[in-house]
Amino acid sequence: MNRRYPNPARAILYLIGLLPLGLTAFVVTVVLTAVGIGTVVVWVGVAVLVGAAVAARAFGNAHRAWAQALADVELPARPLLPQTDAGVLRQWRELLTDRRTWRDLAFVLVAFPVSVFCFAVGVVSIPLVPLAFLVAPRVAWLHARFAVAVLGPDRTAEQAARADRLQASRARGVDAAEAERRRIERDLHDGAQQRLVAVAMGLGRAKGKFDADPDAARALVEEAHADAKLAVAELRDLARGIYPAVLGDRGLDAALSSLAARSPVPVEVTVTVEPRPPAAVESTAYFIVGECLTNIAKHANARLVAVKVWRTAADQVVVEVTDDGVGGATVRAGGGLAGLADRAATIDGVMTVVSPVGGPTVVRADLPCAW
Repeated sequence: MNRRYPNPARAILYLIGLLPLGLTAFVVTVVLTAVGIGTVVVWVGVAVLVGAAVAARAFGNAHRAWAQALADVELPARPLLPQTDAGVLRQWRELLTDRRTWRDLAFVLVAFPVSVFCFAVGVVSIPLVPLAFLVAPRVAWLHARFAVAVLGPDRTAEQAARADRLQASRARGVDAAEAERRRIERDLHDGAQQRLVAVAMGLGRAKGKFDADPDAARALVEEAHADAKLAVAELRDLARGIYPAVLGDRGLDAALSSLAARSPVPVEVTVTVEPRPPAAVESTAYFIVGECLTNIAKHANARLVAVKVWRTAADQVVVEVTDDGVGGATVRAGGGLAGLADRAATIDGVMTVVSPVGGPTVVRADLPCAW
């Protein structure tokens, strides 16, 4: 455990400030809870209890902000009401049955007597230098750890949410893979397969004319040869669409530069991803950029595109494509951007699109390197 104690001044301020905060939270929450329980038989108490729950969450957020500001801990605030589109009564029920509400309430009730002790330590530490340097920072650290333990993220809820997210992303990944399989099958059937059938038929006709009409046979062979070269080119393009060779050989920088060189709109590419990310992340980033450049060329009427790819300290690869076009891009079911979001979701990535009418448009994908 990292024991990074706050400095004496911050520790003393933190400890002294806990008493007015704890006292206010305790009085308001206890009074509302008592009134709500006493009047619940006439239904008014239900609304009062909801107010007590909201107050407990609000004071829990105040404790989080206080600890985060002065005790160097990460305690993000929680919404006061459940984030749902359900009706008011459903929101109230979810609020009162949410274990996080009861954790906030328990902290408010326990924090008040603890804050009395902390206040005393803080006040005594002002004139006594040894206490200010040796005791106050440690007491503040212990209280902050207590706040993290009770007010911190609910690990069980986080794991359940992550499991749901992974299940949804797996389903989207299966759908994306099936769509990709159908695309490859369609491209093979409509492209290379037809070319190869034409080659076989042309060579068959040429074989029958070798003796009777050599010139016609030669023309048919040349036509078949041209069709064979076109079939090879189509197969090469199809293979590049599945996984481009330059990406596997030279990495994202070279692959994205190759995409930019083929774009009809000028593209600025900046890639900083060392160490090299996993192949799944590279291919996802490549196809996101490729699809974005295709959409920009078709619909955006843009004059310049900026592609930035970098690796964060949290071991994520961030892909950001910005254009100065007309904007108005949206993620809709069955659309190209929705397909990119599905592709990103297969590796637990998240894609966002910001595209006001008139531009600019920013497509960003956060792709984890471990999942």
